[in-house]
Amino acid sequence: MLHESTDGTQGPGGDELTVPMAWLYAEYIADELLRTGDLMPPTSFEYRAGRDALALTIFLSDTRGELSCIRVVSQLDTWLSLTAHDEPWQEWVRERMDGVTADAMAARGPAPDLVLAEAAWRWLEETELLAPDLDAVPGGGSVFGEDDGPKVWTPAWRLGLPLGHLAIQLF
Repeated sequence: MLHESTDGTQGPGGDELTVPMAWLYAEYIADELLRTGDLMPPTSFEYRAGRDALALTIFLSDTRGELSCIRVVSQLDTWLSLTAHDEPWQEWVRERMDGVTADAMAARGPAPDLVLAEAAWRWLEETELLAPDLDAVPGGGSVFGEDDGPKVWTPAWRLGLPLGHLAIQLF
C-alpha cells in the first residue's frame, strides 16, 4: 500500500504530495451552484458538462490565485459575463489554458490543478452529447413534445456552458 502525506511533508519516496486545491475548490463551487439551481440530475452527463464548464471558468478566471469563499460572490458577475451566450468562451478557455500551461512549464512542470483542468477541457471538447437542436427553426410544420424535437450531437461544452450560466443566474 502506498502511503502519501497530506500535510505537505515528504512521502516515503521523497516526493512531496501536492493537493490540487485550486481546481478542487473551483469544482466544488461549480457543483454547489448547479445543485442549488436544481437544473439537472447530478448523475447526468449534462450535469457533468455544466460542472466542468463552470469549474474551468472559475479556475481560469482566478488570475491572482486568490480563489476563496469571500471572493465567490464578488466573482459571480465575472463568471456570468464569461459564460454569456454571445461571448467566445471556447477561445477564451484555449487562450487561458495555453497561457497557464506555458507558465507552469516554465516554472517546474504542470501542477496537479492544471492536469485536472486539462482533463476537464479535453472531455468537454471531445465528448458529444445528444441534445435538442437549439438552432432548429420553431414551427417547422409539426408540433414537438418535450422529448420529441429534433436532436443533434453537440460538444459537451456547448451544453454545459448555458447550464452553468443559468445556474449562476439562479444563485
